[in-house]
Order: sequence, then C-alpha cells, then structure tokens
Amino acid sequence: MIVLGIETSCDETASAICREGNILSSITWAQSIHEQFGGVVPEMASREHEKYLSTTVRHVLEQADVTCNELDAVAVTRGPGLMGALLTGVNFARGLSQGLGIRCLGINHIEAHIFANFIACPELEYPFLCLLVSGGHTQIWQVNDLGKYSLLGETRDDAVGEAFDKGARLLGLAFPGGPAIETAALKGDEHAVAFPQAFRKSNEIEFSFSGLKTALRYYLEKIAKNKTKVVLSDIAASYQRSIVEILAKKLQQAVKKSGIKTIVLAGGVAANKRLRMEVQEVLSDCTLFFPESKYCTDNGAMVAFLGEIYMNINSLSSDTFTTAPNLSLKN
Repeated sequence: MIVLGIETSCDETASAICREGNILSSITWAQSIHEQFGGVVPEMASREHEKYLSTTVRHVLEQADVTCNELDAVAVTRGPGLMGALLTGVNFARGLSQGLGIRCLGINHIEAHIFANFIACPELEYPFLCLLVSGGHTQIWQVNDLGKYSLLGETRDDAVGEAFDKGARLLGLAFPGGPAIETAALKGDEHAVAFPQAFRKSNEIEFSFSGLKTALRYYLEKIAKNKTKVVLSDIAASYQRSIVEILAKKLQQAVKKSGIKTIVLAGGVAANKRLRMEVQEVLSDCTLFFPESKYCTDNGAMVAFLGEIYMNINSLSSDTFTTAPNLSLKN
C-alpha cells in the first residue's frame, strides 16, 4: 500500500510518501516569510501553501520513484490548525484523490504527532503517555490504543511553543523562538535568573506559561531601568530551564497518577535537547521514546504513516470529514 501524506495546518508546507510503514520520501517547506513579523500571519501562510504545495507533492513522488497512479490513498491534515491553511491542503488532497479515483483520509494533527513515534520506534507498545508540546498545544495524553486516548492535563493559557516565541521576541531573537532560545542558551548559566514555574507545588497536572512571559518582560524592564549588565545567554538559558523543568515535573506526576512508565514526546518543542535531557533525568526509571527531530516539527510523514494505519483497518470515511481548526482528540 502506498499513501501520500499532506500537511498544511500552520506554516510548514509538507508532504511525504509512505509504503508499508516505511517513509520513502518526505519534504517540508518552512515558510520563512513569517520571520519578519515574529509570528505566523494566517493569510500569508495560506498563500504560501497554495504556491508551494503542488511542487512539494511532485518532488516527493519523484524522490520515492512513485507515480500518481500507484497511490492507494491521500491522507491530509484536517485539523486542528489555521482554517485557511487547512483548507488549502484539504482541497488539494480531495481534488487529487477524486481525479485518481482513490480514497482521501482526513487526519487529526494531534494524533499524527503522537504516532510519529512509531515511525522510528515500531517496538513501542500500548499503553504509553505522550507529552505533546508545540506552538499550539501543551498536553499530556494517555494512549491506550489507536483511537483510545485520555487527556491527563494541559495548559490553561499559552502553549509552550508560544512561550518560546514570545520570550524570543522580548529578547530580540529570531522566529521561531524555540530553536532561537535553545541556541542562545547553549553557553548560558541557566541558574542566573529565577523565573517562576506555575503550578510547581500543585498536584494537578496542568500548565500555565502566561506568567512566565510577563516575568521575563518585567525582568528586562528592570535591568534596562537600572542599567544592569546582563548576559543574553544567561537569560535565555534560565527561561528555557523554567519551561523544561515544569514540563518534566508534570510528566512525572502523570506517571505516578497513571502507573504507566512508557513515555513518548511529540510536537515541535519535543526536538529541544534540553527538554529531552530533563525528561531523561527526572524519569530515569521509565522507558523513553523520542521521535527523530525531523518528525517533531510539522511534517507530511506522520500524516502519511497514520493514514496508512487507518487504511489498513478501513476505519476512516473518505467522504464525510470536515476541516476543523479546533479539532481535538476528545472530539
């Protein structure tokens, strides 16, 4: 079986070819146009998808040495994400599938991120816990089987990716903020500044990052007013430490609550090396699976891979799915 995967939920135009669980080719076009604005501009994202999607699909087919007529299905992200961006991918996928007379499967973006772990780690077994950390989500899921998920905790406000982006903007660093802060923090003293960690002493599995961003802003205003000499790398490292420590601590609480000791990470922030190190240290008694960095950020491979899984069990309708920008695993 051969499945084409298409991902256009935000600012990456991505596609991939999956055959029998193996990724034959995968291309992700990161939209650099948003860097000048310090964040994703939805209208521009849609236009960039329209501009590059067909080229991206053509190239993955060529790299995989697969023709359109050999495809058994097209899998496309239907949500969550930006409505205009999602529609670009869904409309393209539907048009292609109708022209070829094959199935078009609507894939949940969150679910695809979780199952990206199986691409490199097919030995992963249920049940397991997943820390999903990205620009739009900060959640801990209990995964009991395909389609059987329980949400154990999530953020009350900003997602962790937003916290990185907003922090980077305050520090004058580039977009996206996660990689920028991680790079800036490499030579910094992560104990130089004591930033807050919301709900650290709470037994509830929940997150909040809005206060952290505010604390950073106040700190920068204070040192500017007092003309205090500071090292940017120290601030970046301290800010990053505050984030990764609370993520690992809440994941540890989820392990205690559920009794499940198999852990995976998912989402763009899962590529952060400092986060991986913290999780390994705090949960050293657990079995940990980390996806390859190229499968952490939005990509077509995870969509194609999950699409093939659903094709094999014939459980997704190819006609009735709708584009859903606020889609959750709970609905």
